[in-house]
Parts: sequence; C-alpha cells; structure tokens
Amino acid sequence: QVQLVESGGGLVQPGGSLMLSCAASGSIFIFSRYKMGWFRQAPGKQRELVATITRDSRTNYADSVNGRFTISRDNAKRTVYLQMNSLKPEDTAVYYCNAASGNEYWGQGTQVTVSS
Repeated sequence: QVQLVESGGGLVQPGGSLMLSCAASGSIFIFSRYKMGWFRQAPGKQRELVATITRDSRTNYADSVNGRFTISRDNAKRTVYLQMNSLKPEDTAVYYCNAASGNEYWGQGTQVTVSS
C-alpha cells in the first residue's frame, strides 16, 4: 500500500515562509521513479498545479508561485519538499502531494492559511 503524508502546513502572516514535506511509504513504491508534484485547492476553486519535479529533478512552477516557491526532492528519504516564501493571502489553500508514473497517488492534504 502506498501512502503520501504531507506535513508543515499552518497559519502564517503575509510575507512569511513555510516548508511543506511529503513523505512516501510503501514497499512497492519506488520513489525515485516517480514525478512528484504539489497541487493546491482553495475554497470554491478547482485543484491547481503548484509545482512538479521529475525523476531527474527538472522543475516546473505555476506562474503564480514562480520565484517564490521551490520544490525539491530527497530520494534517499523518499520525501518531496515545497519551500514557500513571500506568502500571500491568495496562497491560502489545502496543499496536496502527488506522485505520478503510470499509477498516480495523492496525499490527504495539509492546510496553509496566509492571514494577518
């Protein structure tokens, strides 16, 4: 059974920073073979792509977060990270971790709230 568990969400003031982590588990899950991504869903909106990182660590970002967020991965720890800087109220959402390589898996999500 494959599990993705996100952590690191919380309440932060505008301009602040947070780092999200997503740890993968499961004996059949070969983390290094998967493209990993972060998505988010704000209330009343569709889930949207935030950032992805390929098996060879090529990255892609949504225009709205480019230059503020950084995605990275540690294959040895089977973990993907999302460093979020200069946070804005419009970044408020539930953030989901995704793993894709033929099969696709999702985490349960972690809430990020940006508010003064």
